[in-house]
This record gives sequence, structure tokens and C-alpha cells, in this order.
Amino acid sequence: MTELRIGILVAGLILLAAIWYFGTRPRQGQGRRVPRAERGEGEGGDRMEPTLGAQIERELADAQEPVGADAVQSEMELLDGAVGAASPNSELGKRVSEDFDKIVTLYIAARAGQVLRGPDIVVAAEKAGLTYGHMNVFHRLVESHPERGPIFSVANIRKPGSFEMSEIQTLETPAIAFFLTLPAPVSALDAWDAMLPAAQRMAELLDGVVLDEQRNALGRQRIAGLRDEMRAWDREHEVPPVTRSPRW
Repeated sequence: MTELRIGILVAGLILLAAIWYFGTRPRQGQGRRVPRAERGEGEGGDRMEPTLGAQIERELADAQEPVGADAVQSEMELLDGAVGAASPNSELGKRVSEDFDKIVTLYIAARAGQVLRGPDIVVAAEKAGLTYGHMNVFHRLVESHPERGPIFSVANIRKPGSFEMSEIQTLETPAIAFFLTLPAPVSALDAWDAMLPAAQRMAELLDGVVLDEQRNALGRQRIAGLRDEMRAWDREHEVPPVTRSPRW
């Protein structure tokens, strides 16, 4: 009888231990509901791979504060405010006035799984006719009239926004940003016609992709729309067209 009682006691202890263990252990598949976006799934439950647009969005979020309606000012902060931490090494490309009515932005993004490297950016910028100058970024200047300020500028989307030549050999970035502010030293349409081919040329040299201000691939329809916007701005501000092709 004693042995039977001991056996029953041991079995009872084992049962209690098992109840405690399985009662406190988290059950598989239970707990808080994980949103699809956090799981990396789409609406249909399919796995979503990170996209180029999402990558650029994350980098831009790191480079500047989200501002919603004040998008124009935030873009300028990326070029001026963020880059302001770097000491200007030149007056070349310094804007004559800080007042502007409109800003046009393009991006060159590295392809998926790649980055844009500092030495390649410098070479591509030189081949695209850009000058390294004010705020340690690149600028397109009016030929023979650099004092008029930049037609457009090119900055790094990563903080502090500049291209420090002392660190250029190790610089890597997912994208660079082109900024055209209006009024410019030339008409809006001429400024756009200078910036677009420069961006396309640098993208070709860097094996990158040209994106619009929404970080979508820049297509013919958006290009035509931007040209129309530039014409409208010139008409509104009574900027006379250039009668001959300017040399920049």
C-alpha cells in the first residue's frame, strides 16, 4: 500500500508540473496580431519584397522631418538646413536670394541591392557639367556668370547632405537629389531643360534610375507634365523665352 501511495503521489506531482508548464508557455500562433505591413505581406497574404520607392522613402525620412503640406520647405531644408552643418568651401553655387516660389526635385537612385559610390558620383557630376561648390554639393552654373547662382543643385539624400571630399572614397548612398528652385537665373523651362538631361546622363553613368518627386520612375508623361508646369510658371511670371540655346 505504501508503494502504491508513493506512486500516486509522484504521478500527481508530474501531472501538476505538466499543467503548470503548458499553461504558462506561449501557444504557437497566438498573442498580438501582427499587421501585414509588419509581416511584410500584401493584402492577399503574399510576401512583399522591399521596393526601391520604399528604400528611398526610408532614407528621406532619416534625412529630414516629415512635414506633410509644407513639402517644398522640407526639400529646401535637405539642401540648405541639413547641409548647413558642413562649412561652405566655396561661394560657387550660392543662391542670390533665399526667396523662392517653386521647387522641382528629381532623384537618381541606385538599383536594388546596389549603392551610389562617392568617386563615381564625382566623375559623373563632372561629365554632366556640374561644379563642386557652395555647401559642398554640386551645382549647374550659368556659363561665364557664376555669380547669378545655381540653375540647379545636387545633394546627397543622407545626412548631412553634402559630399565631403575628405571622405568621398568611402561615401555610399542609395540616392542623390536634384533641386531646381524658381525663380532661377534662367527661365523655368530652360532650367528644366538643363536639369533633366544632366540627371539622365548621371543616371546612365552611375547605372541608376531617375525618379520624380514622388520617388516613382520618371516617365514621358511626367516629363511632359513638368515641362508644361515650367511653361506655365514662365507665363505667369512673364519670363521671356531664350531665343537661342544657352551654353551651360
